[in-house]
Formats: sequence, C-alpha cells, structure tokens
Amino acid sequence: MSSFHSDILQETTLGQLCGSQKLFRDRYRVLRMIGRGGFGVTFLAKDISLPGKPLCVIKQLCPKFSDPPGLLKARKRFEKEATTLGKLGSHSQIPMLLDYFVVDGDFFLIQEYIRGMTLARQVRRQGCLTQTAAQRFLREMLLLLEYVHSHQVIHRDIKPQNIIRSQEDGRLVLIDFGAVKEQIAQAGDTTIKNPTTQFVGTMGFAPPEQFALRPVFSSDIYALGVTCLYLLTRKSPLEFRNDHYTGEIHWQNFIELSEPLGNILGKMMQASLQERYQSVRDILQDLDTELPQNDLADCLVNQVQSPKEKPASSSDQPCSPAVKTAIAIKEWKERKQRKQRRYKKKRPIVSTSGSSS
Repeated sequence: MSSFHSDILQETTLGQLCGSQKLFRDRYRVLRMIGRGGFGVTFLAKDISLPGKPLCVIKQLCPKFSDPPGLLKARKRFEKEATTLGKLGSHSQIPMLLDYFVVDGDFFLIQEYIRGMTLARQVRRQGCLTQTAAQRFLREMLLLLEYVHSHQVIHRDIKPQNIIRSQEDGRLVLIDFGAVKEQIAQAGDTTIKNPTTQFVGTMGFAPPEQFALRPVFSSDIYALGVTCLYLLTRKSPLEFRNDHYTGEIHWQNFIELSEPLGNILGKMMQASLQERYQSVRDILQDLDTELPQNDLADCLVNQVQSPKEKPASSSDQPCSPAVKTAIAIKEWKERKQRKQRRYKKKRPIVSTSGSSS
C-alpha cells in the first residue's frame, strides 16, 4: 500500500477500523477503502446485523470546521440533503440510502453497494462505444437525469467514474451525488478566503458556471455530454484543445458521428449556458425526432406488466436487449422492496447521532 493511502487510513475513523474485527457503530465491519476525494473517503463494509451480512458502502465526509456555528449549519444542511438523497434512492438506477448520521464532526452516509464496473474502467478494458451504443447510453442516462432533476436535484459530478454498469443486470447506476458535499462545503469556515475550496465537480467535466459556484440543471447536461464524448473516444476532456475565447472543446476531428447525433452532442457541450440545452426533455425530443427511437418504454409497458405469462423460449422468439433490461429492472425493484422491508423492521432509517467503536 502506498504511503498516501496509508496516511488516509490512519487519519480517518473508518480507516483505523479497516480490516479489524472491531465494528463501526456496533454494526458495520469495515473491509477496505474503495475511493477517496477532496471531501472524504469511501469504504466497503459488511452490515453484520442483517441476515447474510450484506455488503454496503460507507462514505465518510470530512469537513474542517474551526467554529461550532459552522458545524451546526453544516449538520442541518447535511440532514436536509441526505433526506433528499434518500428519496432519490427509490429509483432502480440510484443506490439506496440506508442510513446517515454525524459522529465527532464527521458526516457519514450508508448506501447500497452496487456490484459492477464503472464506465471508465469498462472503456479501458473493452474499448470505445459505437455510435449505436452511445445513443442507447444517452437515452438511458437522460431518462435517469430527468428523474433526478424532477426532484430539484443537480448531481454536480457526472463522469464515467460515477456511472456503474451493474454486474447483476446491466443497468446503469449513477453514484456519488455532489449536492451533500456542496452544502457542507458552503457551510464551512468563513475565514477561508479561497472560494475554490467550495467547488464540487471534476475538471473538464464541469462547465464554466459550475466553477463560478453557480451550477444549474444544464450543468449536468454538459457533464453528460462530455462523458459520452469520453466513451466514444477514450480521451479525457483535458486532452482536447479548447477555444481560448469561447471555451468550446474541439472534438469533431477525433470521431465520425452522424450529423444528428453530432449536433445533439455539440449542443449539450456548449460552454455558453444560453446556447446549451436547457432541459433533458429538449434533448429527448431531438433524439426522438432525429434518431431511431429506443423501444425500452414499450417493453416496460408490454412485457413487465404480465409477470405471470410464460416468456417465449429463446429458440421461438429471441429476447431483445431492451426486453432483457426491462425485465431485469422489474426484478431489481422487487428485490429492493424486500431489502427495504428488512431494514425497516430492523431499525429506523434515520439516525443523527452516535459513536464509533
């Protein structure tokens, strides 16, 4: 293990418990660190209080406060945003929030563990997406983003590393929402003069207005467009040349796309907020008009509503990828409902104080 990771483990509550038999809050056995960022560290753990000891993810956010009022303000914002995140988790493509609490000034989120591979790793291992696959990716993610925005939530950090292809059924899952981190950062020490300490996002994927700490729904659209560009080219946005005056990414010479898809992608990645798509619905309308429509919606209606019907054998009627996805989503929702019922029987979902072992 590198000295860098060793320092992280020594400095965090969960890191000190990692690999030991001691439990966090008398419930979670911390296994290993699986990610870290400017706002905290993420660990894989087992919930030993439940049958089967299922895996879960513990995110430890580590804000620095020198004044009690700042901590109190951050705590209120954390609880508010975590409640919103809990509501979003009812969607099959967003990890379920299992618990949240504050311990010794650190903020913790307990979330469902999604077994799978990030799209960044998928591209490194399997290569770039075809145009057809990119269209399917866009449509699936746009429908998910429309759901997120309908709850008045801006993700703030859409990128290939924050989208997981589920190993279980192939669905795309969006993780690591930035709203909670941003609310905590904005409640930070008022003596800090550098405003960039409050920035939540990733260089290259975040649009100009986000660097100015004024993210809007369209900021997620920009990040999704850049993510799609990465999946098509395997090139980081920082590898492309930018126009010094407009900020536009010069990407057109690196990939050949149909004119309709190229126009849609270009408008999603406009540096100018006024020239960019303002809503997900506008993009979906252009996709439906200019490009062949995905039949997933029809499959969800026609196939999933008849669970008692015996499906045709693969030899009689091959099952399309859209039908498989629809059936997989339905089965996933049923499993998730059973899991939620187990958690509700075991303990209340919300806890706002506690101590670590």
